[in-house]
Amino acid sequence: MTTNVLGYAAHSPKDALVPFRFDRRAPRPDDVVIEILFCGVCHSDLHTARNDWGWTTYPIVPGHEVIGRVIEVGPGVTRFKVGDHVGVGCMVDSCQHCQPCEQGLEQYCEEGSTYTYGGVDRHDHTLTQGGYSEKIVVAENFVLRIPEGLDLKGAAPLLCAGITTWSPLRHWKVTQGSRVAVVGLGGLGHMALKLAKALGAEVTLFTRSAGKEADARRLGADHIVLSTDWQQMASVKGKFDLIIDTVPYLHDINPYIPTLGISGTLVLVGYLGPLDPFLNTVPMIMGRKSVAGSLIGGIAETQEMLDFCGQHGITSDVEVINMQAINEAYERMLKSDVKYRFVIDMASLKA
Repeated sequence: MTTNVLGYAAHSPKDALVPFRFDRRAPRPDDVVIEILFCGVCHSDLHTARNDWGWTTYPIVPGHEVIGRVIEVGPGVTRFKVGDHVGVGCMVDSCQHCQPCEQGLEQYCEEGSTYTYGGVDRHDHTLTQGGYSEKIVVAENFVLRIPEGLDLKGAAPLLCAGITTWSPLRHWKVTQGSRVAVVGLGGLGHMALKLAKALGAEVTLFTRSAGKEADARRLGADHIVLSTDWQQMASVKGKFDLIIDTVPYLHDINPYIPTLGISGTLVLVGYLGPLDPFLNTVPMIMGRKSVAGSLIGGIAETQEMLDFCGQHGITSDVEVINMQAINEAYERMLKSDVKYRFVIDMASLKA
């Protein structure tokens, strides 16, 4: 039997999010039913609510940084029990049989992974709805265990911002002594600093704004480079093994390429779309330097990241808000007026 739940939804690109009742599917044998305690607020939520990417189906309930408590499990579930603290990230299903899925890279599923909201359920073909709601029903294979002792509020953004920056750090084998730079100090950037530092890297923040030194160092940066200062940029020429670019809007990446060392890589994790002005390939060819992209991480890699954060006491810096403040939070997020991630206390939903 389906369950009617309360959430917050956008009904058009121009409408504010408002209370919305909708049905969650009846649990299948491998499903976990989760009472949502906290839900992080991601730029993707805003982009989807406002149809910035052109694929939104309304009404839409955003939210893919979900932390909750298990309240029911199907008869086929073996890894979770009632009372467990769990998380749900950006995906709730994939084909499970293509080459990426078999490698634990469900985010690159050849048939398309099923996103937590705005996706189409592979079994009943209904629209998936996200974590700005009371409960969610998710297949066991896409539910994550939250390490004991990890702050639940601060853990929510790990399910997107955390794994989005962890995945390239692991893929490009960042370890003790690696030289890593991060472009941008926001929701993604502050997690990149924390995780790279905990992996043992020498970490540099690139920023266009002066005055972020103290916060950047607190978060793990060893050095801060003002990217608008050509002398500072020249001083780090050829230095970095990996640059994680977290900027979510169109920007010129050409100034950063010369700061890569031989065989270094700049990986884009924040911006989706064409690059303009055109990329200058000269410093790339002359130093075997690469520009790459990366998307979240698979389920196993996300659990690895959560376990690492549990061992090192790493969570996001968050500002907790009530559900009723979500529209104001979206406007503040557009102005980068948050340090560094909004998290909704879902207990406020019925207030």
